Amino acid sequence: MNIEVYGTLAPGFERVAEVLEQNFAERNELGAAFTLIRNGEILVDIHAGYADRRFAQPWTRRTIAPVFSTGKAVVALVVAWLADQGRLNYDAPVASIWPEFAQAGKETITLAQALSHQAGLPGYPTGMEASDWFDRELMESRFAAMAPLWPPGEGSGYHPVSYGVIADAVVRRADEKNRTIGAILRDVLCGPHNVDFHIGMPESDHHRVAEHVLPPRPPYLGTFNEYRSAAFLKPWSSPGRRGAVIWRSAELPAANGHGSANAVARLMSVFAQNGRYEGAVLLAPETVQAALKPRVSGLDKVLPFDLSFAAGVMINRDSAAFGPEPQTVGHYGFGGSCGFADPVRGLSGAYVMNRQMDVLVGDIRAKALIEAAYGCL
Repeated sequence: MNIEVYGTLAPGFERVAEVLEQNFAERNELGAAFTLIRNGEILVDIHAGYADRRFAQPWTRRTIAPVFSTGKAVVALVVAWLADQGRLNYDAPVASIWPEFAQAGKETITLAQALSHQAGLPGYPTGMEASDWFDRELMESRFAAMAPLWPPGEGSGYHPVSYGVIADAVVRRADEKNRTIGAILRDVLCGPHNVDFHIGMPESDHHRVAEHVLPPRPPYLGTFNEYRSAAFLKPWSSPGRRGAVIWRSAELPAANGHGSANAVARLMSVFAQNGRYEGAVLLAPETVQAALKPRVSGLDKVLPFDLSFAAGVMINRDSAAFGPEPQTVGHYGFGGSCGFADPVRGLSGAYVMNRQMDVLVGDIRAKALIEAAYGCL
């Protein structure tokens, strides 16, 4: 397949486009985009390939893709925006804003613990319908009543979908207009700045979404345990219906964000620039510091990795999943997408694609692009 790379490159960053071409030639890429921003300046904004598996629809600058858990980093930004206004406090109990959450021994779980996957609620272990995830009030009531699967605060256990249920419940109750995470994105962070990222996408934009292609095999999850079972292995562990109208239109903040690489990189630039966004101050430096403060490190109870989490984002440490800087934060999404912010260099970036691989963190295609980008700095 002959691939041409489109978009813009700052002088000296030609190697990044070459690596994108290599991803098609050597790593079975179908359609993808990569954006890199430094201190508000777009250095790389490129795309290539096709938005569908029939090679009929070229990937264009208006193509958007589902980014799955990469959207958790965007959720973290929305929470930080509310914290900056004094409407949320990372160290306060979730129950202080959502009283029903205090049930079953959860009264002391803080917002920071919930966002760093320490609440013991990685999934719902009791039988339900997968479609129940689309019922916001039902799922909130279930997680409010659920007893933690491990003592809260005793290590992280990744919350693939429940993270978004908890975060949205807190955000709606804290926002002065009772808006959802998706609505705040539309009203405050994305709409006014023409940033093409959506949690709860209008049907009028569905035609722009790339067709995602499932990975050749499920990702490796390690040895079976009850936490991994609740998170990933129950018939109802995920909402299903991926790619359907109900999936794209729903607000499942942990799992169904849709956007472009340009959009994710611009949103992540807030964490890279100490709170600055699109030329203005969005967050105070102390808010950024609280959002990115390490909250837990060690072997995760759900994902088979040694991970470090801040309040909603992964911390790079020495993994090189987001490049060479240990202080870089970000998030990967199922199949390979990622967004990242390097606060040391003022650098943010994102990779989105439609052919998924059987990886959960550190897709080789994303890592190759990030490595090339750092090599051009």
